[in-house]
Amino acid sequence: MLTGFAPLLRLQDQMNRLFEDFFEDIPALRPYSGAYPAVNVWEDGDCAYLEAELPGMSMNDIEVLVMGDQVTVRGQRKIEQVKDASWHRRERSQGEFSRTLSLPWQIEADKVEAHLRDGILTVKLPKCESCKPRKINVLPA
Repeated sequence: MLTGFAPLLRLQDQMNRLFEDFFEDIPALRPYSGAYPAVNVWEDGDCAYLEAELPGMSMNDIEVLVMGDQVTVRGQRKIEQVKDASWHRRERSQGEFSRTLSLPWQIEADKVEAHLRDGILTVKLPKCESCKPRKINVLPA
């Protein structure tokens, strides 16, 4: 690293900490609030699958709601507070979150399954019967 840039890098680090401290106390403005948790969604024909990264959380901290073509993952991320600590960096956010995604078809709500393993929530979202393609037999005229 060029030593001439060291003061600028220190200034950048100090500014980053200033903004982190400012946003820490305003849950709606936290960096993760709009896109937490990170998710992947794919389908295999009859079902869609949603995977969400929720490290350190249990199923007691999470709610999965399904209505129509939407699935919502919401909950509260709690981090144990350390009393009388002098923080050097706080990058792990805490608080309530909610993420709603729309699928291009209706979800069969009674058949939805959700599992949490190693900090990954997996939700199986079956398509409603009327949304699945049906093969139509063509009869001779």
